[in-house]
Amino acid sequence: MAVSSPDRRRNWLRGHRKQIIGDYLAEARAALAAAAAASLDGEGGEHSAATAALGLVEAVLEMSPRMEAALELRARSLLALRRYRAVADMLRDYIPSCTKPCSADDTSSSSSSSSSCSSASRTDLLSPARDRSDAASAASRFLCCFDISDLKHRVLAGFSKNTSADTQWRYLVLGQACFHLGLMEDAAALLQTGRRLASAAFRRESVCWSEDSFSPSNLTANAISAPASRRASKSGAAGSEAESVSQLLAHVKLLLRRRAAAVAALDADLPAEAVRHFSKVLDARRGVLPHPFATACLVGRAEALRSSGRAADAIADCNRALALDPAFIPALRSRADLLESVGALSDCLRDLEHLKLLYDAALRDGKLPGPTWRPQGGVRFSEIAGAHRALTPRIQQLRGRVAGGEACSVDYYALLGVRRGCTRSELERAHLLLTLKLRPDRCASFAERLELVDEHRDLEAVRDQARMSALSLYRMLQKGYSFIMSVVQDEEAAERQRAKDAAAATAAAAAAAAAAALAREQKETAAVPEKAKISSVSVPSTNVQVQVTQAAAMPTAAMAAAAAMGSPVFQGVFCRDMAVVGTLLSRGGFDRPIPVKCEAMSC
Repeated sequence: MAVSSPDRRRNWLRGHRKQIIGDYLAEARAALAAAAAASLDGEGGEHSAATAALGLVEAVLEMSPRMEAALELRARSLLALRRYRAVADMLRDYIPSCTKPCSADDTSSSSSSSSSCSSASRTDLLSPARDRSDAASAASRFLCCFDISDLKHRVLAGFSKNTSADTQWRYLVLGQACFHLGLMEDAAALLQTGRRLASAAFRRESVCWSEDSFSPSNLTANAISAPASRRASKSGAAGSEAESVSQLLAHVKLLLRRRAAAVAALDADLPAEAVRHFSKVLDARRGVLPHPFATACLVGRAEALRSSGRAADAIADCNRALALDPAFIPALRSRADLLESVGALSDCLRDLEHLKLLYDAALRDGKLPGPTWRPQGGVRFSEIAGAHRALTPRIQQLRGRVAGGEACSVDYYALLGVRRGCTRSELERAHLLLTLKLRPDRCASFAERLELVDEHRDLEAVRDQARMSALSLYRMLQKGYSFIMSVVQDEEAAERQRAKDAAAATAAAAAAAAAAALAREQKETAAVPEKAKISSVSVPSTNVQVQVTQAAAMPTAAMAAAAAMGSPVFQGVFCRDMAVVGTLLSRGGFDRPIPVKCEAMSC
């Protein structure tokens, strides 16, 4: 009986499977090496090479699903393609934050929350719905399910002789993926574990070496005499990967230290110091900053800015965080509180309704939005039910206030960060600073410094969202500036009118005082008798001597009044030059005779 061609091909593949797998793995390693070289040189083409390597590895995994070398190459291919979420889903049992057991409040809140902690690695052994007493159910609570992932790893470790050397790639690859996903604590733990395992493996291998084996030539010979798979892994991980892992670990520790300093300053009621540390993280030019970590830092800086009284800057940071991640619950909470504090009730109501939709989705799905390992800024699933109950009456209250006409009563002074009764210069300075910082074309450029790892949101979508939210805030600032400027102009006009009124009142009072003084002087002048008389006047034919004896007894005011009334004192004596007489009288010494020479004087 002749064998058909499909059966013959199947028999041939079954007999040559080991050889085919080896060839596929060798080609996949070569493609990954080419992709790494292309990425270092900057020539391009690394994406196609990594895609080809991933296709070869997928073919190998179809023939041998549990092959460790194929799993390693698949993880490295996904890492080269920047599909960090796929790497995290593939190795999620090794993420420290996902392997922690569920807390008591999570398990008591709902039955679905307990299964969301590690549902892939847990097996239900006994049904918890048996008819038994409460004491028996409490005693057997720990027998309902147990984690078999550790047991599986230990069993597999017993079959292999060098498990740590074979699985250290998991920690290194997953640590890099966790860094790009924003899981900084997990990345630091995984990278440190990978480095420790690599150092321990090198020490175990170097125990049996002689002293001459550590020379460069002998190291090369030992590497050449090793098998092909081990030689490829050593050549790939010894130099460049170890250096890149060390640099990445140092960068992760620096980011964690700066964030810890910012959080400590915020807890110590030092908002300016917290803003400075958060700005160091967000505005750093060196290194890569993943957008999930940047989102959490933006929300933290918004809280610090709110504590320092800079509401507009805080709202701008919340807008940036929501442009990066529209479902980030802490950012929605912070922006809703900020908008309510400045009186923008309509925008606050919109954010609260969006937050309520997220709460409803979380309660329906039994988990927070996104993957289970995705950071949500400290928000736990056990808090969602209580937050949802507290959110509903708040939304109803805001709707009533909006319906009552309070939607337009925005506190623009708090929004711009100026005091009530500010001057024109203070308002213009605050408005200029906010306009330069919060322009819509500049607010969309912050995403260029970040690394976007979400497959569903690209750079253009983030820019559009940031530009729209920045434009809304910019219009609110312009409206607030116009409102406060009109108030300042009214106050300046009122101040000018008050100054004019005060000047007019002062002038009127001065005129009244002058009139009163003049009337008083006239009364005094009328009361003073005319005591100034001419004692003797001698006029010879050639010389005329005039002696004034009683002119000193007459005051000057009386003389002026007498002159004004038309009764001159020296009438009939001087008829030609009265100015000279007035000058002489003003000099003083009226008790002495004044010689006057008049020639051809006629009266």
